[in-house]
Amino acid sequence: MTSTKMRPLEGIRVIELGQLLAGPFAGTMLAYFGAEVIKVEPPGGDPIRGWRVVKDGASLWYRSLGRNKKSVTLDLKSEKGREIVLQLFDSADVVVENFRPGAMESWGLGPDVAKKRNSGLIYARISGYGQTGPYSEKPGYASVTEGFGGFRYINGEPGKAPVRPNISLGDTVSAIHAALGVTLAIIARDKSGEGQVVDVALYESIFNLMEGIVPEYDGGGVVREPSGTTITGIVPTNTYPCRDGKFVVIGGNGDSIFKRLMIAAGRPDMSENPAMADNSGRLQYEDEIDEALGKWCKTLLAREVIDILEEARVPVGPIYNVEDMMEDPHYQERGMFEQVEIDGKPLKIPAIMPLLEGTPGKTDWPGGDIGSHNKEILGDLLELSEEAMDKLRSEGVIA
Repeated sequence: MTSTKMRPLEGIRVIELGQLLAGPFAGTMLAYFGAEVIKVEPPGGDPIRGWRVVKDGASLWYRSLGRNKKSVTLDLKSEKGREIVLQLFDSADVVVENFRPGAMESWGLGPDVAKKRNSGLIYARISGYGQTGPYSEKPGYASVTEGFGGFRYINGEPGKAPVRPNISLGDTVSAIHAALGVTLAIIARDKSGEGQVVDVALYESIFNLMEGIVPEYDGGGVVREPSGTTITGIVPTNTYPCRDGKFVVIGGNGDSIFKRLMIAAGRPDMSENPAMADNSGRLQYEDEIDEALGKWCKTLLAREVIDILEEARVPVGPIYNVEDMMEDPHYQERGMFEQVEIDGKPLKIPAIMPLLEGTPGKTDWPGGDIGSHNKEILGDLLELSEEAMDKLRSEGVIA
C-alpha cells in the first residue's frame, strides 16, 4: 500500500509496554493507522521474537507484529529504566500494557503516577481477568480465558473435548478491543481534555462474542451447547465433504435461499415442502436436510458445488488454508497482503483491517532489530547524551 493520505492516528504517541501478543497487537493496529508507537522491550527483546518460524535471527511473526514500531530497550526492573519510562509518559498520548495487574504499580509506573505527570494520558491495560474482581490476580493466558469466557464450551463436537482454534484468539480479540477503547478514549479526551484508564480483560473480550447466549439462558433456560460444524437453531448451514475430499460451507438458511438451494441440489420436493418453508419448520427436519445436501455434495467436486450454488445465488464457499488465500485473486485485489523487505529479501505480511477509503492504514517498515530506535528515542527525544547511554548500556539498562 503506497497511499500518502494522512492516517487517522497521526500525531498520537503511544508507549507500548506489553509483551507477546495482546498488548503488542493493539500497538500494531494503532501504528498501522498512523500512531507513533514506541515499543519498550527488555534488553533481551520481546519473547515473541523467538516464537514459531525463526529466520535470520527473528521470528517471521514478529516482522508483522512489530511493523511501524520504534524499538527501545529498557530494563523495567531497574530504577533507571523506570525513570526513563516515566519521561516517555510525559510526552505520550497513550500507554498500552499487558502485565499482570499490580505489576506496573509495583514499579511506580501505574496510572495514578502517570496521571499526575500527564493528565491527558490514556492508559490501556490488558489482562486475563481485568484490574478488579476476585480473579484479577490470576494468570490469564488466552487459552485459559477462552474457556472461562464461554467460547471453548460451544466450540467442538457434542460429547467430546472442546476444540481450540490454532491461533491465540483471546489475545487478538482483546487487542482489537483495546485499540477500540483507545480510540474511544481519544474522542472523549478531545471533549474533556482528560485521559482515562481503558481496562480490557481477555475473558470479557471473548464474552463479548457470545451473541444471544445470556438472554437465551436467562429468559428461556437454554444452555447453548457445542454443535460441531452446524450452528444451533439455524438450518441449513453446515460444512459438507465433496467427491475430491475438499469441503464446502453452505449457508442456505434464508427462506427463499433454501428453495433455490434444494432445487439446485436436485431436491425440489424439499424446496416445495410447506413444512420446511421457514426456519422454525426446517429445524424439525435438520437431519434430513443435511443428509440430502451431504449426499449431493459427495457426487461433485468442491469447485462444481460452488459453481452450481453461486449460479443459484446461494451463499457457498471453500475452506481455505493460507496457500489458498495467497493465490486467490479476491484477496489480492483487496490488498490483503503487503510486501516488505528484510535485509533485501521480500516478505509478505497481512494487511490490517478495516479498510478506510479516505485515510487508509499502511505498513511503513517491518518489525526491526531489538533497540533499533534507542538513539532516536533516548538520544533525540529524551536528549540523553552518548555518555549517558553508554553508561546505561554498561549497567544493562538498555541493549
